[in-house]
Amino acid sequence: MDPLDALPDGVVLAGPDGTVTVTNTVARRMLGLDGTAGRPLGDVLLLLDTESRAWVEVNEPYAGLATRTGIPEQSWLLPDGTEVLTHARLHRERPGGPVTGVAVTIRSGRGRARLDRERSDLVATVAHELRSPLTGVKGFVQALLNRWDKLNDEQKKLMLTTVSVDSDRLSRLIAELLDVARLDTGRLQLHPRPSDAGVLAERVVNSVQQTTSRPIELHAEPDLPSITVDPDKFTQVVTNLVENAVRHGEGTVSVHVSAGPDLVTLTIEDEGEGIPVELRRRVFTKFWKGGKSAGSGLGLYLVGGLVKAHGGTVTVTDAAGGGARIETTWPHDGEALL
Repeated sequence: MDPLDALPDGVVLAGPDGTVTVTNTVARRMLGLDGTAGRPLGDVLLLLDTESRAWVEVNEPYAGLATRTGIPEQSWLLPDGTEVLTHARLHRERPGGPVTGVAVTIRSGRGRARLDRERSDLVATVAHELRSPLTGVKGFVQALLNRWDKLNDEQKKLMLTTVSVDSDRLSRLIAELLDVARLDTGRLQLHPRPSDAGVLAERVVNSVQQTTSRPIELHAEPDLPSITVDPDKFTQVVTNLVENAVRHGEGTVSVHVSAGPDLVTLTIEDEGEGIPVELRRRVFTKFWKGGKSAGSGLGLYLVGGLVKAHGGTVTVTDAAGGGARIETTWPHDGEALL
């Protein structure tokens, strides 16, 4: 088998006179051609841009500056309208000399299309999630400015409290977006220190309980061993899990904190319909949303990334009384994080 046929991308090689010398199977399949050797490069690279211009016409690989060594990645269309991405290398026997060979690679544009869709989803998510609290902040601030003398102290306090809550929501969303970017690029920074999981979980439960009428119960074992974690990130994980259970579950939300030989286990349960088995591997992917309630689709993605960054695990099962059960583990010894 020709080694070029083992490559995942299409490859087209042309000599100094502009005729094609080699193509691999992927390139011939993409271009819809059989025999290509000895044909002009322009007759083989049947690629058009959005203005119906050909690849060779636009890039002129054998002309241009004598210092040019390549053609950066570009988007082109195959004869059937499918998008592909091309990259070319221009070979010269000596610097500044004539082009003695052109190597062009062709690969599917589906990966970039998927990335573009993710970016569009992110923009739409951010716009939607920011609009609601911003609308509240703007509305109440405007009301305070216009009617300050007509409002009593209790009304002013209520409005300012609402503004504060919406501002906190905006800050959290921005922090989530930054953490998503850091997780995706491997630049997440942790600041671990010995922490009491029970105390941190209790703070989260008390905070979330102020914003919902759903009962939230905390069951923490006494004398829990400390865990070495970034307390802010741990709090973020617990907050996302509890709020997710409140938003998508039903009945009482239960938070359990227990200790094993080497791990502290944090478990959140609700009494809703649960998460189907076939969806459990998807819930920690970016932009996954379940149920009718809206959300950014980033909360559980962050949970998975932050738990793994601490050397822990996260799993989804069924709660004993129905509903979803999400269990996270946190190692006692976090020296590897320090």
